[in-house]
Amino acid sequence: MSALMLKGRLVAVVALAGIGVWQLAGASTIHAKAALAQLLMERAWHQTLTGEEQVRPWSWADTWPVARLTAPEHGIDQIVLAGASGSSLAFGPGHMDGTASPGAAGNTVVGGHRDTHFRFLEDVAVGDELILQSTDGEHHRYVVEGTRVVDHRQARLIADPDGRRLTLVTCYPFDALVPGGPERYLVDAVEVP
Repeated sequence: MSALMLKGRLVAVVALAGIGVWQLAGASTIHAKAALAQLLMERAWHQTLTGEEQVRPWSWADTWPVARLTAPEHGIDQIVLAGASGSSLAFGPGHMDGTASPGAAGNTVVGGHRDTHFRFLEDVAVGDELILQSTDGEHHRYVVEGTRVVDHRQARLIADPDGRRLTLVTCYPFDALVPGGPERYLVDAVEVP
């Protein structure tokens, strides 16, 4: 084998190793950003509980914490952000505009991505407890009364102006290769005293 061929192979190996390191660094950066975002959202949530309003987790954020969602049977404890836009949902579940405020009478709807924050919905069962802490610090307990798959173009959410409901929604199916299809997975829960 000639020296030129050895040199070419060495360059190729070094280039491939460099690309691999670059990809691993990029993946690590994403996880580091996610961990930092969670810390900043936690801090903003604590400020919200002291009475501050619309506390943005970082200066350029276009969202703020509006609730805390826990699902004890599933080990879930998540900050819920204002709005269900793509930029909000990248960091956590989002409260859908136009639905009841967390803890208020009516149906509070919270959306999240099926492959991150709301992946646990696949395992939620009738009778499971969900707890939503509102900005006034109150804990509202809900019991899951059912799950369903709907076409978001034709579906109607349960309106309950006098009752207190919580609907969690995510894309469906959970293992879809292409995100954003028309089907949604809904978890319907009713508040218990």
